[in-house]
Amino acid sequence: MSGIGASLLKFKGNATHLLRSNSPAILTALGVSGTLSTAYLAGKASYKAAHVIRRANLTFPAPGERRQRAKENFQLTWKLYIPAVTSGGLTIACIVMANRVGSKRTAAIAAAYSLSETALVEYREKVIEQFGERKEQAVRDELAQDKVAGNPPNREVIVSGSSDVLCFELLTGRYFRCDMETLRKAQNDINGKILRERYVQLSEFYYLVGLPYTSHSSVLGWDSDRLMELEFSTVLSDDNIPCIAFEYNYTKPV
Repeated sequence: MSGIGASLLKFKGNATHLLRSNSPAILTALGVSGTLSTAYLAGKASYKAAHVIRRANLTFPAPGERRQRAKENFQLTWKLYIPAVTSGGLTIACIVMANRVGSKRTAAIAAAYSLSETALVEYREKVIEQFGERKEQAVRDELAQDKVAGNPPNREVIVSGSSDVLCFELLTGRYFRCDMETLRKAQNDINGKILRERYVQLSEFYYLVGLPYTSHSSVLGWDSDRLMELEFSTVLSDDNIPCIAFEYNYTKPV
């Protein structure tokens, strides 16, 4: 194959990959522009139709002739609306396709996330089975200590309630002041709501402990397949202040 042919194939492959990767954004942009185009074409067609009708209908129709006149007007002007109808149909198709592509990708991400979460749970259970809960806890404590050491509380700490205990949420790496009783109560409240309503968003836990929401807290959470549990580690901050570090036994898209 010549160098030009290879370059063309490579360009075609890159272009195809680019279109597939950005298809939701492209289809959404086409849908927006199509909506504007449809409105413009419909207005233009209505303007032309009014002129055609005025030229054709020199006299005002009698009451008994209005239905027949409307039929005649439709026959005179329907072709003017073909561009607007075509544009509207293509716009609807783009919006539907963008929604389908987005839904498929969301489902694929959720499936991959669930598989990863399941694999992590199975791995931890096997570690406990092989080495015991104490060693597994010791490993988690070391990991928590490493995260605190790599992210010291030198920034503003979020104040939650009147407690003066430093806490560290491992998922988002945020420090805040709370206490064990509040955290345990929040866990119980979340699990009670899971049993009543089948799923709960992470945002609701944040509300209970006084943490601000994040960009992903409304799409992650827990469902009735498994209750939520907080897993604690007691670590020291860089200035030797005791800190309650915690993570969740799992989170998943809900």
